[in-house]
Parts: sequence; C-alpha cells; structure tokens
Amino acid sequence: MLQIQENISLKPYNSFGIDVKASYFAEIFSEADLKSLFEDEVTKSQKLLVIGGGSNVLFTKDYEGLVIKISIKGIESIADGGQILVTAGAGEVWNDFVNYCVEHNFAGVENLSLIPGTVGASPIQNIGAYGIELKDVFESCAAFEIKTGQIKTFNFNECHFGYRESIFKGELKGQYIITSVTFRLSTQPAINTSYGAIETELQHRGIEKPTIADVSAAVSHIRVSKLPDPSTIGNAGSFFKNPVIDKHEFAEVVAKHPDVVHYPTADHKIKLAAGWLIEQCGWKGKIVGQTGTWKNQALVLVNHGDATGTEVFDFSEQIIDSVKSSFGVTLEREVNIL
Repeated sequence: MLQIQENISLKPYNSFGIDVKASYFAEIFSEADLKSLFEDEVTKSQKLLVIGGGSNVLFTKDYEGLVIKISIKGIESIADGGQILVTAGAGEVWNDFVNYCVEHNFAGVENLSLIPGTVGASPIQNIGAYGIELKDVFESCAAFEIKTGQIKTFNFNECHFGYRESIFKGELKGQYIITSVTFRLSTQPAINTSYGAIETELQHRGIEKPTIADVSAAVSHIRVSKLPDPSTIGNAGSFFKNPVIDKHEFAEVVAKHPDVVHYPTADHKIKLAAGWLIEQCGWKGKIVGQTGTWKNQALVLVNHGDATGTEVFDFSEQIIDSVKSSFGVTLEREVNIL
C-alpha cells in the first residue's frame, strides 16, 4: 500500500551519502502506486523530485517537497526475429539488468557493465561507456504523464537522444516518470572491444575470441580498478561530462597541448577526456576537507566522510575554473545539483 512519509533522511537514497532531508517521501512499486500518489492532496501541493538509485544527484540542501523513489521491478523478454526485446522495470538496478542479459546471452549492453543507477534513469541520461550508449540498444520506454495520469510509450525518435541528453532532460523535463524501458538486443553478438582498455584487459586474460560475458567481466574489472565503490565511499561516478568541441577550438587546444587525449565524434566534432584535463591541472587524488577527487580517476569526486553537498559543489567549481584557465575549455557537470 502506498505510503507518503514525512521528514525523511535522504542519506540512504543518494550515492554521495549526503545527509539531507525531504519534506515528504514515497516509494513506488507499480504504475498503480503512481496513479494513487498523484491523486493524493499532498502530491498536488508539493514540488517533485523523482529518483532511482540516487547515483546522479548532489544534494546541497534539504529538499522542500516530495521525493519519489521508483522501485518498479521485473524483466521480461520476447523474441523478435534474430533479435530479443527485453523490457525491464524502471526500478531494476542497472547492473543487475546487464547481468541478466549477459547470463541469457542477450548482447548489446555488456560494455555498460557496472554503471551505477537504475534502468529508468538510463534513457534520461543516455548513459554510455566504452564505445556504447544507451541509444544504441534502445527500443522504447513507457512513462507516466504527471498531468494526465496516463501511460505513454516513447519510441527512439521521440526521445531526441544526444550526448548524456534526452527529451526527458530537455523540453519534457518534469512532465513524465519512466516506468519501464524496452531494449533491442541480439543473440548474435557484435563484440566491441575497441574503446579504452578492454582489448588490453582481454589480452591480459589470454582471451582471443571474447564472449559478451568476457567483455562484461573485463569492463567490470577496469571500472573497479578505477572507480570507488559507492557503498564504501560516497560518489556519483563521473562528475563531469567529457567536453565536446568544434575542430577549430580543438586546433587551439592541441597547438598548446599536443598530447591532449581526444576522440572524434559522429558529428565531426572532438570529444576531450575530462579526466585527463583535470589530472593535468593537478587535481587527481587531491583532498580538500572531507571531499576530493578519487586517487585512481580524477573525473570522480568523492565524499571522504561527512562532506556537505555545498562543499562538493564548491570543490567542483575550483576544478572547472582550473581547467578553463589551463585549456580554455569549460567543463559541464554530469551530476544534477539540487
């Protein structure tokens, strides 16, 4: 039965482990729960925040409104020719979903292993890693329209995917709550080991013809070696986006910094490695008070104890200013600031 709780600590519900409170809090286990929630008078009078795993948010103060945690579970699959349509509830832990697909030999998401968060957040952010983005395997998603209480299905074209962007972060922000996502996967894998250190890790393991399970294991190993576990040290994964710049801007950067780490994009621009930029400015592993950057990956900001969200935010400002001064490039935060 739906419960709306008052004055609830959000520390267990955000991966940074920031101790702030929400005026109201409700956990949703079904679409029916959502409909009941939006019929309640409390909901009608409050501003709303929807969270999944809380892995892409930094709270800088108490949330004076209603926090809605989506915990809708379930995974179903149906064959569609030589492909598989897999539908997962928005509250499924993303890596549990990836593991399910790997175990069933459903290929397409193995490069996205160990990304924190839930399935419902994946299309909002168009998550990506190691040469793959969510949009590459996305079929559709079901979403609850707050205004009408109806469920609408969004296809690929309607989602307007971009780099860590979608329509749900743009013109439809705050209007829909994703309840499930359907992915188009394959039983005939097209193995992708070209990005990052995957090939090196597979060679280290003596694997010449990798399966999707091998790729998933390699990616997981690489991520664990570079990134801190949110259960032991608060963080939200990559704090900044990799900046994408025009070729003439890149020419200015590379003229001064010939060794700058970069990648071409599909739209003929250049993506710079934010972690490399931050590291060159001397921030890798730096600790300021209770916050800092992770010792193995400068792109990750961490809570070393009882840091406040404001302390983490101010620290990120220093990094942005430093990279701008050194490279003329402005970093953009990937994490939502509240």
